[in-house]
Amino acid sequence: MTVTLRHGELTALTDPHGGELISLKCPDGTEYIWGGDPKYWAGRNPNLFPIVGGLKDGTIHFDGRPYQMGRHGFARNSLFSTAEQGKDYVVFELHEGEETLAQYPYAFRFRVRHQLLSDGFYTQFEVFNPGSTPLPFCVGGHTAFRCPLHPGEQFDDYRLVFDQTEDAHALIPSPQGLLSRDRTEYTLPNTDTIPLTHRTFDRVDTLIFEGLRSRHVSLVGPDGHGVRMGFGDFPMIAFWTKPDADAPYLCLEPWHGCGAFEGEDGNFVHKPHCMVLEPGQEKILRYTVSLF
Repeated sequence: MTVTLRHGELTALTDPHGGELISLKCPDGTEYIWGGDPKYWAGRNPNLFPIVGGLKDGTIHFDGRPYQMGRHGFARNSLFSTAEQGKDYVVFELHEGEETLAQYPYAFRFRVRHQLLSDGFYTQFEVFNPGSTPLPFCVGGHTAFRCPLHPGEQFDDYRLVFDQTEDAHALIPSPQGLLSRDRTEYTLPNTDTIPLTHRTFDRVDTLIFEGLRSRHVSLVGPDGHGVRMGFGDFPMIAFWTKPDADAPYLCLEPWHGCGAFEGEDGNFVHKPHCMVLEPGQEKILRYTVSLF
């Protein structure tokens, strides 16, 4: 059963299946979150835990033993409980169980808080280690925004604008989904803007950035409207839409972790931006979305 949130004139819907925020509407009825049309992509706003991206051959090693896990982890397909709820927020919670332990041999508490704000929302990830051994994990967001937002607009009318001028290469996945620091594209050549075109994503699939100076990026439409994401302490951010489909959405994805690199040794704790919590420790990460 979905949970409705309201704050001022904004309305959101959240879903305990996957712990997602699946709708965000402003007073004029404009819907900002992609609706999950399976013709293009059935996802909407998945939460990525305890891995981000895909694994090499679908396998990862925890404490020296191999485990199998699907792309972006199991949280996106799990049923969360509702730990807290108010008029303008909800906290979904997920714990280990028989199914998760077969993929990820750790006790954990994963909470996702969605909080409506006067101009948007924030999503907060809270990972707690209730066990007696260290807890390794990665976590990330995958928010899909409708693009274009309004009738008469085209995907190619939009652009990504960062809050600082960047001089950066994007990591580009191989056809097998693997990353290499030797396979990049000079996407931000001393600029703050990436013009959007489906041809880009038809060619590269995903643009993945690491270590940017900017902490905010905006998806800006032809008349200056759009959404602004603050990705705070996330060291990576990725942009994706389904290639070769002219899909009417764009995902803005703050990551603490990433997919498999070519040549990696398969040990999870050696993956870039993997975090490890000692028993009793908690990690909190948040990203924000503002409408303008």
